[in-house]
Amino acid sequence: MKKEEVLKQFTTPVGAPAFVPGPHRFRRREYLNITYRTDRDAFAKLVPEPLEVDEPLVRFEVMKMPDTTGYGAYVECGQALVVRLGQERGEFLLGMYLDNLPAIAAGRELSAFPKKLGSAKLYIDSDTLVGTLDYGSLRVATATMGYKHKPLDLEKAREEVAVPTFMLKVLPAYTGRPRICELVRTQITNVTVKGAWRGPARLQFFEHALAPFADLPVREIVSASHILTDLTLAPAVVVHDYLAEQLAAQKDASNEAK
Repeated sequence: MKKEEVLKQFTTPVGAPAFVPGPHRFRRREYLNITYRTDRDAFAKLVPEPLEVDEPLVRFEVMKMPDTTGYGAYVECGQALVVRLGQERGEFLLGMYLDNLPAIAAGRELSAFPKKLGSAKLYIDSDTLVGTLDYGSLRVATATMGYKHKPLDLEKAREEVAVPTFMLKVLPAYTGRPRICELVRTQITNVTVKGAWRGPARLQFFEHALAPFADLPVREIVSASHILTDLTLAPAVVVHDYLAEQLAAQKDASNEAK
């Protein structure tokens, strides 16, 4: 393989890439969202500067994706912390768990989605919408919501889905120190809401060292929604470069010492 051919490689392995280029269109994506209030001190410890905290609100989400360009079908589960950057309100993605290798690899390599291996499910049990997450053989989270109890305004549902999202992109160098350390922003686009409902909900976490959802305990359920959509993920953009900031501070200190 010539050097110029190496530069054309999208990802590895050579000849059998872990994922294909986007854009990736999600059709019939189904959300179970439960927003809850948690402990402020535990919450604040997990929010990286320059993001700020107004209220310690967490959105627990389970997303069923039966038709995704390039990725196929899978279910994903995670926690999103309600934050603010300046005047913009958004969410910081704390962790996302799924069992689809292309989606894990692409999420981490192309963007900064904090994806890990886990097994999530979203299904209807009689009159109840149920979302679960297992890490290995152990249950980590169980969420329940009354199935389609009341309609949710479609514009409010669209705003809930398309909220700005912040993530940490951390890539270590071979020395062990960060090679990339950035705060990035992305946002869902081209959203078509096909249905949205609200209803009573409950959420239970189980202690786990490597899937620590319970570190942000449920103190009060604020809202719950069930949303059906088509959508596209926009590319991430850098909003803060921690290494550049550190380098600038070192230069300033060096100039003051001279």
